[in-house]
Amino acid sequence: MVGVISLITGMAGPSRFGSSSTAEMVTEGIDVSNLNAIITGGESGIGLETTRVLALRNVHVIIAARSMESAEEAKQQITQENKFGRVDIMKLDLCSTKSVKSFVENFIALNILM
Repeated sequence: MVGVISLITGMAGPSRFGSSSTAEMVTEGIDVSNLNAIITGGESGIGLETTRVLALRNVHVIIAARSMESAEEAKQQITQENKFGRVDIMKLDLCSTKSVKSFVENFIALNILM
């Protein structure tokens, strides 16, 4: 019962965070500037929010997306808000083995350490 009440009220749990905590609150003060992240679906919904917050925390984020147009719009939105955000976009269709192989080859060619 306590779990349901804390979920509804947003009351913080043992982690100091609750259902009303934001991604910005949870990541505040964490140094992740040396990380790189590939976010599939980073151009909309929860993927966009993940991309936005990781870029805010100085992670180099690669949006892997089917629609390069949508990914470019997301990148522009994020970099307008955060001028120092490191966001790149790469084509990836997870339904296509050929696309996945091409993505991996292009990613390796970037020579980014993960």
